[in-house]
Amino acid sequence: MNTSSAHEHRSPMATKNSRRSFLRTGLALGAGSLAAGLVPTGLSTVAGSRGDRLPRGDVAILTFLAAAELVEADLWQQYNELGGVQDQEVPGGTGNAPYTAKLEVLDDDMPQYIHDNTDDEISHFMFINAYLQSRGEEPVNLDPFRTLPSSKATGAQDIGRLTNLMELTVDTSWWTRYRSSNKNPDFGDTFPQAVPDLSTGMFPAIPRNDDDLAPDAHLQAIANTAGFHFAFIEQGGTSLYPTLAQGVTDLEVLRILLSIGPTETMHFQTWQDKAGNAPPLTDPTNGLTFPDLNAPPFGGEDFSTSLIMPEPTIFLKRKFPPVSIIRPTQQAGSIGAVGAAKALTADGLFRGQSPAFFQALMALAVAADAARREMKFDRD
Repeated sequence: MNTSSAHEHRSPMATKNSRRSFLRTGLALGAGSLAAGLVPTGLSTVAGSRGDRLPRGDVAILTFLAAAELVEADLWQQYNELGGVQDQEVPGGTGNAPYTAKLEVLDDDMPQYIHDNTDDEISHFMFINAYLQSRGEEPVNLDPFRTLPSSKATGAQDIGRLTNLMELTVDTSWWTRYRSSNKNPDFGDTFPQAVPDLSTGMFPAIPRNDDDLAPDAHLQAIANTAGFHFAFIEQGGTSLYPTLAQGVTDLEVLRILLSIGPTETMHFQTWQDKAGNAPPLTDPTNGLTFPDLNAPPFGGEDFSTSLIMPEPTIFLKRKFPPVSIIRPTQQAGSIGAVGAAKALTADGLFRGQSPAFFQALMALAVAADAARREMKFDRD
């Protein structure tokens, strides 16, 4: 795989030209390395003036988020190559017409939405890496782990990948979680799966090769799987940013998290809406069944597929009235960096990756979760 030069991503802002260059080299990143020195250790430092080095905890949070955004960029690029808009802004594939047509069953604008989500995630990791460098820190580089195979279907690039979209086990409990009016995962509550089969099997969300383009119901099941996977990925980011923001010390770093995080929420709401349009069917090749989500045991006002706003639910204390919120966000809960890493692993996104990859990812996650905001008060 090609790699870009060490100076290519040192601009403080990612431009469209730099994103195009990045994509043409197979999602490769230049400077830095995922070595032991990249994982922050001493996490207790109070931020000083703007010229000071960042607190170690803030570096750990930004480093994990850069890695997470790199992972997102990798998976979204695969979706875009086969089902999105291929242009000079997000190049890298030639498209797959039959797969794209099945995605458009969920919404006619799916190719554009996939394209824009891809572009957003690339901009996120490039900005965070550039910011880390501007504060004297190492950017994140996952190039050594781009070893997973690409789809062999028409339209996909044949390059090494960080992620595997061909053997997914998708958690669809986000569907019921955001529709609950009396439960919150921050209180330890659990939620049923909207598509039980997806949470127990191993299914492709992109065609593995051109044999997957038929029969018709099989290809539609692949597109349906993608639709639910889109929302699974983006609801994770929706919770991750406000959760990690609670551990930030430097106000500029806090501003970064509070500015990027809401875009993940915009993505999630879009994909939640589209997943509701997935047609009920059973894949004749593997038995994967997508139920009618407007029928029992779901259905009704709270489970209508047209519902895309978070239902008000309990927050902080059960004695308070219900409120519409992002959920979960409890810093000590399961959605921190470690929780996010475990969820992506359980999703099957890293099937085939090396033990070294999992060790590196978990080290970054543990360091990010260990960060705690420190306060400094002047006493006269």
